[in-house]
Amino acid sequence: MNDINTYINPAQEKMEMAVEYLDETLARIRAGKANPKILDGIRVDYYGSAAPISNVANVAVPDARTIVITPWEKSMFKEIEKAIINSEVGITPENNGEVIRLTIPPLTEDRRKALVKQCKGEAEQAKISVRNARRDAIEGLKKAIKNGMPEDVEKDAEAKVQKIHDNFMKKIDELFAAKEKEILTV
Repeated sequence: MNDINTYINPAQEKMEMAVEYLDETLARIRAGKANPKILDGIRVDYYGSAAPISNVANVAVPDARTIVITPWEKSMFKEIEKAIINSEVGITPENNGEVIRLTIPPLTEDRRKALVKQCKGEAEQAKISVRNARRDAIEGLKKAIKNGMPEDVEKDAEAKVQKIHDNFMKKIDELFAAKEKEILTV
């Protein structure tokens, strides 16, 4: 029985990583509400190395439409502003010398549809990764028959891989549905 786990466990790990990556990616997509995770992908130059904004400033969400960034050093104001302007977030920062404010504009209907489409694409990429992991496991099991694994054990293992695959596909659909609801809620 240990022999089938050499094919199932790596496949399950790949599927888990695909779902985790999808979850992170969807969290970065702006849904009309202030969410500090939209800044996660932005790096600022901090003494010669690229650091996330959360490592050089305090990021807070005082209300549903505002993100407030309070740099720990005065010299970081310009760096953080420049990084946000050059990023794909699409929000212009306001600096009053004490804090940097990001006001999240309400999304238009077209923008909402575009974001849902983007999320659907990300979900589809995750599904492809899960399917590839399933395919690799099943191919490995089929090769194991040639190396002496009994066919009934291989069929049971295939069914187990399929069950794991179905669970991860369901998780992906749930993540996408939740994000779609978040985006389309006005």
